[in-house]
Amino acid sequence: MKIGILGFAHGHVNAYCGRWCESPQMDIQVAAGWDHDQARLDRAGATYGLTPCDSVDDLLAQDIDAVVIAAETLYHAELVGKAAAAGKAIVLQKPMALTLEDADRIVTAVENSGVPFSMAWQMRVDPQNHEMKAMIDDGTLGRIFQVRRRHCLGFCRNPQNKSSWHLNPKYNRDIFADDAAHALDFLYWIFGMPVSVTAELGTLMHPAIANDHAIVILRYGNGMMAEVSSSFCCVAGENTTEITAEKGSVIQNFGDAVSAGSPRTEQAVCLKWLLDGDTDWRVSGDPGVSDQGCRIQALAPPLAAFLHGDRPPIATAAEGRDVLRLVLAAYESHETGRRITL
Repeated sequence: MKIGILGFAHGHVNAYCGRWCESPQMDIQVAAGWDHDQARLDRAGATYGLTPCDSVDDLLAQDIDAVVIAAETLYHAELVGKAAAAGKAIVLQKPMALTLEDADRIVTAVENSGVPFSMAWQMRVDPQNHEMKAMIDDGTLGRIFQVRRRHCLGFCRNPQNKSSWHLNPKYNRDIFADDAAHALDFLYWIFGMPVSVTAELGTLMHPAIANDHAIVILRYGNGMMAEVSSSFCCVAGENTTEITAEKGSVIQNFGDAVSAGSPRTEQAVCLKWLLDGDTDWRVSGDPGVSDQGCRIQALAPPLAAFLHGDRPPIATAAEGRDVLRLVLAAYESHETGRRITL
């Protein structure tokens, strides 16, 4: 299958392309690319041997079956609209859009055209996340009372990153919208839409880098509470997920970028749980990873399977829009000092 890449702004796309080029069994050929940034396009052409295109229309006219959209978030709605009109299957990088209006445009374009569409949410393919979801779904843990997800980066520790498009409100709003969306999607994927969102955001390390810390509380209809705690100035970490439930507790370690690269002992356990009556922790057989890049690369096989029609989308356009609602509700809560009811 031949695919085109619309924008190389988001570095995750290079992880997918690299795996596809190294893994002919996935049968994905990165055939063409476009980027408004000529330097990025030149690097991609040299790396993947793709055909560089002068315009979006030029790329969509190529002999390709699908596109991966990894341009700056500002351009997502426009690019999805053009790709859908051209009948191409679409993989869209997060965040979905800057506004709900743009998200609505994306959903409408996908639904009207009928093209296959998937968001590229990494946390939905992580094996340990699937283990936790299974324990919740099959009743092993009983009623879930509280979930805490710590999701951190060290990105904002480097003041030179203030010039990154990821931190530019025109292109991407800020780092919270960009990366905390992963953790909010994780909770949405497992528990669905909450009834309310309460949040505090702060700029604590470098004044020029907005919202480098955040805490978001989701309240669900059954009373369950979930928290996303994010620091984008984090040096190290270990615990990433805690689940407190009627029949037991779950602890996941080394599950985000900072903790994956942090020192750990040989006896360190990535995922464990203890049920009421147990005398010792039960331990997952999945060893986890020591490099967050491996998690990003792990999206390449399921995305390939989706593009070949062998599996459903990782997340639909409507689900992507719902997660954006959560992100925007967090900003509204912080700005108004109110709990936002959805």
